[in-house]
Order: sequence, then C-alpha cells, then structure tokens
Amino acid sequence: MKNFLWLSCFAFIFSLNAQPVKKAPVYAGQGPAVIVLTESKPTQKQWKGNFTFEESDVVFSNDFEGARLNGVIQINDSTFTALITSENTPINTSPWYAFRVSAKKPKTINVVLTYQDGIKSRYYPKLSKDGEHWTPLDSLNYTPFEKGNEAFGMGSLPLKVSMKLEIGNEPLWIAGQELETSSIVRKWATKLATEKDISYSSIGKSKEGRDMGLLSIGKSESKNMIMIISRQHPPEITGYLSMKAFVETIASDSKLAKKFRKKFGVFVVPLMNPDGVDNGHWRHNMGGVDLNRDWENFNQPETSAVRDFMVAKEKETNGKFYFGIDFHSTWDDIYYTIDAKFEGNMPGLVPDWLDAVKLDLSGYDPNIKPSDKVKPTAVSKNYFYVAHGAEALVFEIGDNTPRDFIKEKATVSANKLMMLMLKKL
Repeated sequence: MKNFLWLSCFAFIFSLNAQPVKKAPVYAGQGPAVIVLTESKPTQKQWKGNFTFEESDVVFSNDFEGARLNGVIQINDSTFTALITSENTPINTSPWYAFRVSAKKPKTINVVLTYQDGIKSRYYPKLSKDGEHWTPLDSLNYTPFEKGNEAFGMGSLPLKVSMKLEIGNEPLWIAGQELETSSIVRKWATKLATEKDISYSSIGKSKEGRDMGLLSIGKSESKNMIMIISRQHPPEITGYLSMKAFVETIASDSKLAKKFRKKFGVFVVPLMNPDGVDNGHWRHNMGGVDLNRDWENFNQPETSAVRDFMVAKEKETNGKFYFGIDFHSTWDDIYYTIDAKFEGNMPGLVPDWLDAVKLDLSGYDPNIKPSDKVKPTAVSKNYFYVAHGAEALVFEIGDNTPRDFIKEKATVSANKLMMLMLKKL
C-alpha cells in the first residue's frame, strides 16, 4: 500500500512536470506603415523655466535640453500633478517626459503624471542626480492607475501614474528614459572619432539649424558601404543604446573589426532628429512630421541630408550600399525585415545574419516580421532597398529590454554581420 501511494505521488508530480510550459506572449508587431503627408505643419514649443508655488518650497524645472514638462499643479502639501503634452497632433503614444525637481528642505513628495486626452503612460520613470547616470524608480514608489491587462501596446498601459520621490536641495532628474541629447551624442561621437580611421562631420542642418552629424568609420573611399541611422523618433532611447554598442563593436580594435574596416566604409547618423530630441518631442521633428514617413517625398531637411549623402557617396566611389539598418524602440524587441524574395546587393544577408545571431545567443529567438511591401518608400528600410539595393531592416528594441542584454545582443549582432559580409563580398 505504501509503495502504491509513493508511486501515485510520483506519477502526479511527473504529470505536473510534464505539462507544457506556457510561453511568454510574443509581440505581433505593428501593422503596415500608415502613409501620411510630410509637408511641414506647426509645432508648439513648450515654455521653459521654473515652476514654483506660493505655499511650497518645491521647484520643478524644464529648463534644459531634452526636457518635457508643460505644467504643474499643486494638489496639497505633498502632491503635485504634472501635465505632459505633445508637440502637435495627431501623434502616437510616446509621451516623453523629463524634468527636475528640488526643495530647500528634504521631503517626500508624490508626483502624478497626466497626459492629453486619449494618451496613456508608456515609459517607466528613470531617476538621476546628474542627468547622466540613471536608475529605474523603485517599484515600491510607483503606482499605475487603470492599467490595461494586455501584454503589449496601448492595452497594456496605465491611464496615469504616481511617483513617490525623495527630494532636497540638489535637483533630482526624472525622465521616461535615459537622457541622450544632441550634446551628449556629439560628445560620444567626437570621442569615437579620435581613432585614426574614424571621423565625425556634418552632412547638413536640421529644421532648426542643428548639425546632422555623420560618423565615417573605416575605408571612406571604399566601394563597399553600409548605412546606419538612429533616433528618428526622439524618445526611442533603447534603439539608440543598441546602435551605440553596434557601432562601437565595428569601431573596436578586434582583428575582425580591423579587417572589416579595410574592406568597408561604414557611415552612421546617430541622431536623425536633433531638434525633436533637444525640444523634448514625443515623435516629430520641428517640421511637425514623423521623419520615418518622409523617405518618399523628402520634404524635411533631415531625411534629405541622408538621401543626398548616400547618392553623392555612390557617385563618388562608384560603389554600393550593401546593408542599411535603422534603430528604433517599441513595445518589445522585433526585426522588421524585407521579404527574402526581394534580393539586393548581397542576397540572403539579413536572414543568414539573424540565424547566426540566434545561434550565438543562448535561448534567444529573434522576433522577425518580414514585409513584401517596399513601395512607396515612405520608411527608411524601403528607401535603402529600393533606391540603393541595400539589404535593409528596422531593428526595434523593447522600451524595457534590460540594458546589459541590449549591449550583448548589439555586440554579437555587429560581429556576426562583419563575419558574414566579409564572407559574402
């Protein structure tokens, strides 16, 4: 009888272990890009300065690059409501916020983030004491309200959030993601350009007159070229962080990177939308336009600068762009590729590359969404392929993807790409 009971228990436990493991939901991706007009339309610049209160020593500020804070209301001694609105409408749900808060005496306050009608809170708060080093807000100090129960997208977001903050005389920085303004990007690019085969220059001006910076890495006169861009949409920091690690790997002292740079010219525009970034925009440039819908008509100076550079570079070298990648951020990691039936200057490169990345990252299963729609060329990857024959994709990183994995995946991806392109050339 005892043996029977033991066997029964063992069988029960085995049956539990044998149950299929429920997989985490996979992001289905966005639908086809909606084609919109890209002629300039008005944007509203936010008022910049300090927000103060008659009966409190608390001070809010949006007086810095990349800030977004459109108004603050004091509710009681310890609670404040911050209003965040977009540069214009219609606009997607990317409600960027960044501000500083301080007080003459140390205290605990609650800040409630609210947005314009129809918009929910997307970015989990990050805190900093210097505007450069960031950590996520402790989850015990974060309260979402009316949160959706879906895994991704609008249905997953809360209507508003409350943050409990410890503040004092030194300003505390709060932002939706790490702050990476044009001056910070320029500092990174300039430092990288101290290497002998790397340079940093301008290929044009943005709508507000900021430089469109370009990193040239490797053999700039080579007939074999690749194009890398990032930050068409200002809040998409995780894509930018991935681009940084990707580019740093190509620019590194490894034997593979040095060999690659002897064969290929690598061109990088790390900040496609400097005006939008520095003005704290949710999505658009100062022309009020989503730049990643302007690769057909080129109504905006930022997309035009890249187009003109690529066309001129092909003429100058009598060469080809073999690969083009555009780094973005979204709800979860996903690769938007061009269907394999469309063959460019290096057929099979992208699927072979993603297979190689998968093999090198244990447990990683790339979420790939190919498209067989390459015209109109409103988005960057379509333009890279149709106009230049480049094997192209948009690489989107999840808003909350762990930063160490972002770097690991980008490093592996760059190494695998260099190996494959050298082999296929």
